[in-house]
Amino acid sequence: MAAQKINEALEHLAKAEKCLKTGFMKWKPDYDSAASEYAKAAVAFKNAKQYDQAKEAYLKEAESYENHKALFHAAKAYEQAGMMLKEMQKLPEAVQLIEKASMMYLENGTPDTAAMALERAGKLIENVNLEKAVYLYQQSASVFENEERLRQAVELLGKASRLLVRARRLDEAVVSIQKEKNMYKEIENYPTSFKKTIAQVLVHLHRNDFVAAEKSVRESYSIPGFSVSEDCTALEQLLEGFDQQDQDQVSDVCNSPLFKYMDNDYAKLALSLAVPGGGTKKKSPATSQEGVTGSAQGGSHVEEEDDEYSGGLC
Repeated sequence: MAAQKINEALEHLAKAEKCLKTGFMKWKPDYDSAASEYAKAAVAFKNAKQYDQAKEAYLKEAESYENHKALFHAAKAYEQAGMMLKEMQKLPEAVQLIEKASMMYLENGTPDTAAMALERAGKLIENVNLEKAVYLYQQSASVFENEERLRQAVELLGKASRLLVRARRLDEAVVSIQKEKNMYKEIENYPTSFKKTIAQVLVHLHRNDFVAAEKSVRESYSIPGFSVSEDCTALEQLLEGFDQQDQDQVSDVCNSPLFKYMDNDYAKLALSLAVPGGGTKKKSPATSQEGVTGSAQGGSHVEEEDDEYSGGLC
């Protein structure tokens, strides 16, 4: 079966080459017909699992379409060549071709297709190169934002933010989350904007910037419904516990369902959050007084044994 498909592909390649030849009666190459034959050859090679040859055929198809000034079809062929590289586990090279395709989509006036191509490239490279994936998601979000498709843009910004947190690039993550938060507010998705405030606070606290965390909460009071939300109550308790170095209170808040069931990268931030200074819980005056009284009662026999020092040193 594979041999049959390879022979079929070779036949299409031969036809494509013939379409490109010129002569006395044929002054110009027939790029459109050649591209069609290269595409058929690529599919046949792909079915035979000859991915390298399929990639080459798709690249020739793309070149033919470029010569024919058919940019959209050329971009599609470059994307397909990228997918063949993916099958060969050559992900950086695959992403490079998909990026080239996205530029051609933009040049052709189809920005939505360009943005979706960039998102696909981001997914391809995410497990290999986080930084590149962040860049691709941000680029895709930017294209959608320029087209005023904010819902699609904010979803991709969210992916970028989570990867920045995972890579511990927290300063950049804060900026990205703030942009998400503003977009959700703009499209009036207020509950999700509340969740972005929680994410912001967690990142700020991991950056050891308590002032910025407080500021994030204060600014969110301008979002309709925030001040009476469970998100606001939890954040106030979290900041209070952090300020008082009360690790128990901080852990109680961070282990609540509101925090535990956030996106995994933020849930991990919550579970690993530790107050500065070792987190010794501050006792109330009443508790301290009880401790002193208890110590006095429990230590009476010690005082009797050390009676010679009862008058002090003077």
